[in-house]
Amino acid sequence: MMMVPRKNNFDLWEDIFKDPFFNYDDNKIMKTDIKEHKDSYSIIVDLPGYEKDNIKIDINDGYLTIDAIESSNEEEKEKGKFVRKERYYGECKRSFYVGEEIEAEDVKASFKNGTLKLVVPKKEPRKEIENKKYIQIEG
Repeated sequence: MMMVPRKNNFDLWEDIFKDPFFNYDDNKIMKTDIKEHKDSYSIIVDLPGYEKDNIKIDINDGYLTIDAIESSNEEEKEKGKFVRKERYYGECKRSFYVGEEIEAEDVKASFKNGTLKLVVPKKEPRKEIENKKYIQIEG
């Protein structure tokens, strides 16, 4: 039996289980910071390698959803077999509850150097109690 010495920088099992498939929490896609300001919130999302045209943002039922798609249209020019491929191709989506009073027109968005910045204004929740009719209790 031949023993293969373990190199300091390579451990097959460690590499396999460090893969994002096994460690969803360690995934570095769509890392987000949220800052609170006096009149608004800033949502800052890292989207390196994405194009502005492949990012869609919408608001539905009080949830702001960011949907980013990255596809590989490049054809291999050089022949060869990948030994390891870490570039991400696919779709990622993330949602944040911003309140039902926020409309799409209220949100300002910018994208520069792989960073998406959204500014969401603070708004008071709708007061639906004023519209309620109460039943009189007799007795």
